[in-house]
Amino acid sequence: MSSTERAYNKGDAHTSLTASSAQDSSMGGQGASHVPIAVLCDFDDTTAVENVAELLLTGFSSNGVWEDLRRRSREKLIPFKEYQERAFLNAPATKDAMQALVKQKATLRPYFKDLWRFTQAKGIPMAIVTVGLDFYVEALLEREGLEEVPRYTVKTSFTSDGIEFEYPYPWDSSGGSSEEECRRWGNCKCSVLNRFKLGGYRILYVGDGRSDFCPASIADHVHARSQLADVCQEQGLPYTKFNDFQDVLTGLKDLLQVPPALIASERTRNKQE
Repeated sequence: MSSTERAYNKGDAHTSLTASSAQDSSMGGQGASHVPIAVLCDFDDTTAVENVAELLLTGFSSNGVWEDLRRRSREKLIPFKEYQERAFLNAPATKDAMQALVKQKATLRPYFKDLWRFTQAKGIPMAIVTVGLDFYVEALLEREGLEEVPRYTVKTSFTSDGIEFEYPYPWDSSGGSSEEECRRWGNCKCSVLNRFKLGGYRILYVGDGRSDFCPASIADHVHARSQLADVCQEQGLPYTKFNDFQDVLTGLKDLLQVPPALIASERTRNKQE
C-alpha cells in the first residue's frame, strides 16, 4: 500500500481509497483547501450508549466469573484480551442468541446516523475502531440499517468448541504504547489510525475509555467523554467534550471550515460545558 492509499474496511470488504478521492466527492468533498479528515469512533459506551459486551455477559453468564475477570483486568492483573476471551467462553450462548439480545436491548447513541449520513454526503471516511467483538457490533448496526458502516473489530468464529478469536490489527509502533501494553488489548487501535494517517488524513477520534487513551494521543482532533475526557484533562491533551453525536457533527462541520494553517490552534479548543 502506498503512502496515499489505505484499506477502507466495510465489514469484510476492502476498497482502495485515497485522500484525493475523498476530496473529489460529487458533493464537493472536503474542499481542496483542506487536509482531508477521517472520523473514527470507538464502539462500546461511545457508538453504543452502553457497554454491549457487558450487556451480553450479564445476560448469558450467571456464575459471576466475568465480573471477577473484569475487576482483574481493570487492576491490570490480567490483560483485557484475556478477560474478554475467558468471559465470553464462559457465556454459553449461540451467536444468534447473542445478536438477538443486542438487537433487543442495545442503544445507538443519538445522532450517530446523522453523522454517518453527513460524512457519506461529503465523501468523508468514517469507521468504527474497537477492541470489541465483530458479531455484536454487526448486530446493532444491522438493526439500525447501518450495515455499510466500516468497522475494525476483533474477528470471531463460533465453533463446537466455543468462540475463536482473531486479532487482525497488531501493534505497529505508530502509537505511544509499547508492544507489551498494546498486546493487552488484542487489537491495536493506533495501527488502524496510522493507516488513515498514511493515506493523508487527519483524524477526528471519538471515544470514552481506557482503550482510547493511546489513539487519542495520536489523533488530530479528539471528542471525549467519561474516562477519556478525564485523562485528556489531566494530561493537557486538547479535546472536545461530547454527550451525543450531534456534538461531534457540530465539531466536524467547524473543522471543515478551518484552513490547514489554523489546524494546530484549533486543536487547543476545549469545550467543557
